[in-house]
Amino acid sequence: MIYLDYAATTPISDNALNVYNEVSKNFFGNSSSLHDIGTSAKNLLAHCRSELADLIHANEKGLLFTGGGTESNVLAIETLINSYKGIGNHIITTEMEHSSLLNYFKYLEENKGYHITYLSPNKQGEINVDDLIKAISSTTILASIQHANSEIGVVQPIEKIGKLLNQHGILFHSDCVQTFGKLPINVQQAQLDSLSISSHKIYGPKGVGAIYVNPSLKGNSAKSSGQPGTANVPGIAAFVTAAQDAYKDIDKESFRLLKLRQQFLTSVKKRKLRMEIITNDHLNLPHIIGILLDNVQGDYAMLEFNRAGIAVSTGSACSVGHQQPTKAVLAIGKSEAEAKQFIRLSLGKYTSNVDIEEVVTLCEKIINNY
Repeated sequence: MIYLDYAATTPISDNALNVYNEVSKNFFGNSSSLHDIGTSAKNLLAHCRSELADLIHANEKGLLFTGGGTESNVLAIETLINSYKGIGNHIITTEMEHSSLLNYFKYLEENKGYHITYLSPNKQGEINVDDLIKAISSTTILASIQHANSEIGVVQPIEKIGKLLNQHGILFHSDCVQTFGKLPINVQQAQLDSLSISSHKIYGPKGVGAIYVNPSLKGNSAKSSGQPGTANVPGIAAFVTAAQDAYKDIDKESFRLLKLRQQFLTSVKKRKLRMEIITNDHLNLPHIIGILLDNVQGDYAMLEFNRAGIAVSTGSACSVGHQQPTKAVLAIGKSEAEAKQFIRLSLGKYTSNVDIEEVVTLCEKIINNY
C-alpha cells in the first residue's frame, strides 16, 4: 500500500514509540502524586513542556497538553473569549477553518450571543488582509485564522495578520495543527495569543496535543500545571520527541517534499492530464496537493486509488463521510459539482519518487476510463 494521507494522520516513528515504551515503564507514576515516583513523572512533564515551548519560541507557562487538535482548538478559543468577557462579542474567522472551530463558532453564535464574521479567501485560498481590516468593529475581541489549510495546503501570512490584530488590540488564535513540525512557528513574531498543535500529524502518538495561550491573559486556564486527571506522560514525552525530530530535519524534509511535489506537477503537465491542481503562487505546504480530476467524482477516484493500493482522501478526515463537498474548495469559488471532484494527496517521509509516478499513471488511467 502506498500511503498518501499524511495530512490525516501519520504512523508513529520508531524513536517516538521507543520513548513511549520507556516512559511507560520507568515514569509510570501519577505526576500529581507526592511520592518520588510521582515526582519523577512530574519533572519529566515539566521538561517536556519546556522543550516544546522552545520549539515555538513561547513562554512555557502558557503551554498546556491536551488530548489532540480538536480539544486544543476549542479550549484555546474558550480561554480567549473568557479573558475578554464583557468587552465585546464579535469574532472574525475564515470559511476554511477546521470543523472543530467552525462547529464551535456556530455554537457560540446560536447559543452564547456572539457575532461571527467568516472571511472568504481569494481563488488561490489566501485571506485578503484588507478584508480582515474591514471586518474589524468596536466589538471585535478575537480573530481565529488557521496557519495552513489541511485540504488545499495554502499558508496564511500569520505574522502580517498578527501585527495588524495587535495594533487593534484584538486577540489572535491560529490553528497550527498542519504546519507544526513542517514550517517554523514563532509565537512572538506572529504575536499569537494562542495556537493549537497535535502529535499524530508529526509521527507522534494519537490522543495527544497542546495549546499555547498567552499566560498574561486574565483567566488563562493554561496557567495550571496540566489537565484534570492523570497526565499522559508517556504520550506527551513521545509527542515532544517526535516534534524535536521533525524540527531537526525541517529544512531537509521540506526540500525533499517540495521536489516530490514538483515531480508530480511536471509529470502531470508532461502527460497533459485533464486535471486542475489547486496551488498558490506564494506559499503552499509542499506535502499537500489538492487536485480536481476532470469530470471524475472524488469518491469514485478514491475507491479506484484504494483498489490500486494507494491511500488518498477526499478532504479533511474530520469531515469526510458527511456527503458534502470539501469546504475549502467551495470557499475558493468552485461549484459543488467541481468540489465533489476533489482529491487530496498528502505526502510524507516514506513517499518516494516511484510512488509519485505510480499516482500520476493511475490518475491518467482514471481520467481516461471514467
